[in-house]
Amino acid sequence: MKNPKPHQTRRHFLQTASAATALALGNSSATAAPPGVERLTQRLNPKISDYRSAAIETLKPNDRDLQHGLELHADAIVFDSYGFSPRAAVDGDVIKSAIEAGASSAEIDDLREDAGMTRYVTNAVEQQEYRDAWRASGVTCIFQNAGEEGQDPLRLLKRLARFTYVTDLMRGFVSKAVTPGDILQAKKENRHSLCFTGNGVPLTQQWVSVQDELRYVKIFYQLGIRMMHLTYQRRNMIGDGCAEKANAGLSDFGHSAIAEMNRVGVIPDCAHSGWQTSLEAAKSSSKPVVASHSTVAAIHPHIRSKPDEVIRAIADSGGYLGVCCISRFLRGSGDLNQLLNHVDYIVEKFGAEHVAIGTDVAYTSQNDATERRKIPSRGRRRKDFRSLWPDDPFPTTSIMSGSMAWTNWPLFTVGLVQRGHSDEDIRKIIGGNVMRVLGDSQR
Repeated sequence: MKNPKPHQTRRHFLQTASAATALALGNSSATAAPPGVERLTQRLNPKISDYRSAAIETLKPNDRDLQHGLELHADAIVFDSYGFSPRAAVDGDVIKSAIEAGASSAEIDDLREDAGMTRYVTNAVEQQEYRDAWRASGVTCIFQNAGEEGQDPLRLLKRLARFTYVTDLMRGFVSKAVTPGDILQAKKENRHSLCFTGNGVPLTQQWVSVQDELRYVKIFYQLGIRMMHLTYQRRNMIGDGCAEKANAGLSDFGHSAIAEMNRVGVIPDCAHSGWQTSLEAAKSSSKPVVASHSTVAAIHPHIRSKPDEVIRAIADSGGYLGVCCISRFLRGSGDLNQLLNHVDYIVEKFGAEHVAIGTDVAYTSQNDATERRKIPSRGRRRKDFRSLWPDDPFPTTSIMSGSMAWTNWPLFTVGLVQRGHSDEDIRKIIGGNVMRVLGDSQR
């Protein structure tokens, strides 16, 4: 039997749902909810509603668990351990004009990225999409991908500039966070916040001395960066990335880089590092190391997963593994239940203090597909050097990805309630652990 279309699924649930389920789906005829829960469930646009239906269909929660989960989520600090704030639609006309004028590939890529990351600041329609997605998610803060993967400081500056611009001009709604106190204040004021991750250790590659090469770590910390990828897929001077078959581990320079990150207050992130690099990084660091968006290799071994030995070392450092929302990394059913299986495994084997949720996905404006259809094809392009993925034929369905959509964060909490986790542990998993590590890294 073919999977039903999202709108058919939603219609079925709205016809048969109980009051609590109807509320979670945004049915305005449902029983009135507490103000915090109402923010999560009311005035959902069709795209967010379809995602919500996919999660409800996947979890099939009873009324008690659903209501309690929504209330807990509304009250808690929710901190995505690695992700992306909602994305605006690109401006198809602007990009089309640039292509017709002969713009380079780099220019076009910058136009696409800049629009997705900032267009909601000045475009009223896109800003409504942005605000609606944040509200439905109930997320307080995101460890925001704010640096294109790599080590060149100029490359790393671009996304940092874009999200600094956003948090400067929309700080009444979403602000930059550099301490746990900033996030607590945002929650108190019903605002949201972004804590920046640089996606690379900034290196000038001049190699005058170890100290000279690492001097930009502090500069980027001063600009607001609070976490950095040690590697991204490939090998660099710090260590081997997760897709390198050699799995050679952390370099001598890598030990020095981690020591400098510890000194300055930047969290070392081994999410895209090889298993040996991750293990040695966690053992080398004097402060918590994290795998901000990863999975459990014991459930499904993948280059982006971590085996128990690595998770234990991360836990021993005081860090956590953030479970991501990528179906082919999670494998199994590939849906929200499988994400929860990975969370359960870490809780049972390593403790609730050492797991988070790092979605690695974003909500994208409903208008984006229409805008992209305006853009002429640029033909086939070579694969980016940073991308080194093995062939993976795992088929992902709309129900799988829809159930783990970023705006379904409230249902992640509901799922944890269903699994029998205590409220105290759930608060740690959905935000408390990230808050603790952010604070510990700066002491």
